[in-house]
Amino acid sequence: MAIPDLNLLITLDALLAEGSVARAAQRLRLSPSAMSRALARLRETTGDPLLVRAGRGLVPTPRALELRDRVRQLVQDGEAVLRPAEALDLGRLARTFTLRSSEGFVETFGPGLIARVGAEAPGVRLCFAQKPDKDTAPLREGAVDLETGVVGTTTGPELRAQALFRDRFIGVVRPGHPLSRDEITPARYAAGRHIAVSRRGLDRGGIDDALKPFGLEREIATIVGGFSTALALARASDLIASVPERHTAALRSDLFGFPLPVATPELTVSLLWHPRLDADPAHRWLRGCVREVCAGQTVASQTTDSQTAASQTAAVSRTA
Repeated sequence: MAIPDLNLLITLDALLAEGSVARAAQRLRLSPSAMSRALARLRETTGDPLLVRAGRGLVPTPRALELRDRVRQLVQDGEAVLRPAEALDLGRLARTFTLRSSEGFVETFGPGLIARVGAEAPGVRLCFAQKPDKDTAPLREGAVDLETGVVGTTTGPELRAQALFRDRFIGVVRPGHPLSRDEITPARYAAGRHIAVSRRGLDRGGIDDALKPFGLEREIATIVGGFSTALALARASDLIASVPERHTAALRSDLFGFPLPVATPELTVSLLWHPRLDADPAHRWLRGCVREVCAGQTVASQTTDSQTAASQTAAVSRTA
């Protein structure tokens, strides 16, 4: 079946609105002869004369009257689809965005993001969803608008990604823990009992690989599925948790954190979204909010961590 010439809809809309070949031609900036040829094509395509002579003018046929409103709506819808996006009015924007992230992100960056969004777009609501795995299907299927995480081999190749901040793993223990005093060496760190964080239940990772050259191995006392659980256990026991520093800043404010005594690769936490939302003005605005809030919170966190490290060093020196 031949594909119909959709340009004929615009011609038909002009003819039915004007009721005159000459006026329709003027409206579409065509010659009267070109408009007459277009009317002939419309008659052939629809199998109806559409406009017939009545005295010195033209009148629509019943079929033309039946089509008039539908054709007008189709042309208006087509113009709306092809029209450039209008300027975003944040004050009138009413929309719910779903952001999926791992434990710690919402606690650390959520308050700032909610305040920023609420100040600029009061009608926007944020829905924070837990990230139980690295499956990116929710982004592809539209169930999730944005996601944060580390880009890896399981990340869909079609997804867009933009770096938010760099992070590193640190050790965390309760206040008064033996590791909160004196120098933390690889041997002292490895000698403690540890909490492994793994959604897949793994008891080994990059930290264990970094300890191998020293001939050391951690004793994994328990395995948990998230950072908040690991920190809760460390808070109530002598277990050692190892968590991302920036990502969990708001979860461990009352705990003692220290740089790991072995070198481990830094992480880049990125913002992920599906390309179909790339040009959406509201989505683009939200992405900017997330980036700026994370950048500001990271700078503040770095300043706080530096001050905390200095006070902890001074405390150790006074104890010594």
